[in-house]
Amino acid sequence: MDIDTNSISHTRKSITRQLGWNRTSYVMMSLFFVLILIIGYVWWPLLQAYLDTYNPDYPFWVQFDWLLLWDFLLMSLLIMAGADLKKDIPIILVGFAGGMVIESWGTQTNLWFYYTYERPPLWIIPAWPIASLAIDRLFHFMYKQSFWLKDQWIKRLYWVIFGGFYAYLWIFVWPTIDKSLTIMAILLCTFLILTPVNYRAMLITFIAGSALGYFLELWGTTRYCWIYYTLQTPPFFAVLAHGMAAVAFWRVVQLFWIFWPKFIAVFGTQKNPVPAQSKSLPNSQQD
Repeated sequence: MDIDTNSISHTRKSITRQLGWNRTSYVMMSLFFVLILIIGYVWWPLLQAYLDTYNPDYPFWVQFDWLLLWDFLLMSLLIMAGADLKKDIPIILVGFAGGMVIESWGTQTNLWFYYTYERPPLWIIPAWPIASLAIDRLFHFMYKQSFWLKDQWIKRLYWVIFGGFYAYLWIFVWPTIDKSLTIMAILLCTFLILTPVNYRAMLITFIAGSALGYFLELWGTTRYCWIYYTLQTPPFFAVLAHGMAAVAFWRVVQLFWIFWPKFIAVFGTQKNPVPAQSKSLPNSQQD
């Protein structure tokens, strides 16, 4: 049977175009796999302990972690969509730094615990920049689809959703209100919520972060990789907190694109610095 290679090539290109893949996408995916291999090698005892839970007396399909596979495939497809190292590097760096700060806050104040009792475990930190990239891709898609909703409704939804989160924040972290890290977290959230630089972008970022955060929290808490002091699997606040973290990271990336061209102009030699609003920010319009 003859195989139409031209048709196959056209179909493949059509699929990759629909998914937003490019050469950088494959580089990004390769780096993702390398990161997984490094984590598995460095923390091999933890991986070995996980593999040892497999019981040959039960069917493979029953024991297989389908939720983990879903999380992996979802984030893999998202980070490959529209990959661009120039705009992704700041997101990655902010994700690493922000993840370390958030994990330190939560584990040091005993809001949540990891099964290894590390405070925080370093092996979980790389998950934050990966999630940040996935949220960025999800944000771009949702932002383009959001303009059927008028600005006035966006603003109303913003204050309702963020106001509700802020009230929930106080309730959830109240047992640790005497901790300096919790006080700083509350002050940061207060500042971010009361200074909306772009209502639409911040609201959609919050929703995108919460949506992805649900699946991550569902896996982590039901597998007892980590658990919250409320013992919920997961607590609704943890899901929303991913959205708030995404907003905080987004604001920092905004600042980077504002100050980076000025830094280059003063200390660099580039004649054409990166624009203050890069193409990673289709939301440069102010609501």
